[in-house]
Amino acid sequence: MAQVYRSGQLYGTGRPARLTPHEVRTRTFDPRRRGVDPEQVREFQARVADELNDLHQQVRMLSQENDRLKRALRDWQAMHARECRRPNDGHW
Repeated sequence: MAQVYRSGQLYGTGRPARLTPHEVRTRTFDPRRRGVDPEQVREFQARVADELNDLHQQVRMLSQENDRLKRALRDWQAMHARECRRPNDGHW
């Protein structure tokens, strides 16, 4: 599936752009009067970014496997179609 980007965002897919691990790691937040511990936030961001990275790798791997299976199916279908066109002497 071809992906079209415009201004760094996926365009015309109806889906939001993917969040990258880098974006999670580098996201900053405005300070508030009753803020949170910045170190805890950074630790959480690192965990989320690592998990997101793992998920992106799994999606890539599954997409490649899906493409491989589609090619194998197309090859089998083409071979089967050729076999079906041959005279079969009354046999399958």
